[in-house]
Order: sequence, then structure tokens, then C-alpha cells
Amino acid sequence: MADNARAKRLADLIREVVAQKLQRGIKDPRLGSHVTITDTRVTGDLREATVFYTVYGDDEERKAAAAGLESAKGVLRSEVGRAAGVKFTPTLTFVMDALPDTARNIEDLLDKARQSDAKVREASAGATYAGGADPYRKPEDDETDDTAE
Repeated sequence: MADNARAKRLADLIREVVAQKLQRGIKDPRLGSHVTITDTRVTGDLREATVFYTVYGDDEERKAAAAGLESAKGVLRSEVGRAAGVKFTPTLTFVMDALPDTARNIEDLLDKARQSDAKVREASAGATYAGGADPYRKPEDDETDDTAE
């Protein structure tokens, strides 16, 4: 079993090689300049690599890019094997990265929270405290209560 540093180095190399090959070496029109390799992870035994990617565009372009990556998988794997010089070239699996969708979802939730905060701020603009600004009893208040009795 390989150490984590070696798997990390191989993952970085795979990410760079696949990104460069997609940009310069693959002539598939489905894999235009709108495909971005975001991350790569390699298993501990260096046999399998998962390549995460994002596609700038709509659902049709995402499906086309996924099909293009699947068809170019062999070329990309042979290029990785040539660059890595390892005994066994890892198999490549391409996975659509969910990070942009998650970030968009978080931004939407934050916008809703900001709107809710603004509504609360507007509602409390002219409000006063129900029991006074400081609702806690102080020792000097107890002394005045004893003398009044």
C-alpha cells in the first residue's frame, strides 16, 4: 500500500495532465473550454482515480461533456500513464463536482437569512423593552424595597 503523500502527488499529477490534455490535445467539440478539472483523488493502492469536474453551461452541455469525457477516458489514461511512469496506471472515473451547486444553494440560504434579518430589524425599529432596559435586580433595589415596607 502506498503512503498518502505519494497518492497526493499522483492525484495532483493526474489533475494537471488531464486538464492540459483536455485543453490542448482532445479535439472533441463536447469538451470545449467550458470543462474545468476541480479535484482528483486516488485510492490508497493507487489503482483508481476519481476526477471531479465542472461544466460551465446548461444541462445539455453537462450531459455532452460527461459523454465526451467517457469517450476520451482511454486517451486520457494513456497520457496519465506516460506522464506518471508508475507500474500500474490508475483507472479514471469522472464525477461531476457538486461544489458549484452547493455554493449556489448556500448563497440562496444566506440571502433568505439576510431578508429575514431585515424584516426583524424593521419590526423592532420603534420597539421598547417590556420590563425596562435592564431586567435584572440589583442589590441597591433590594434595600429600597425593604425600607418601603
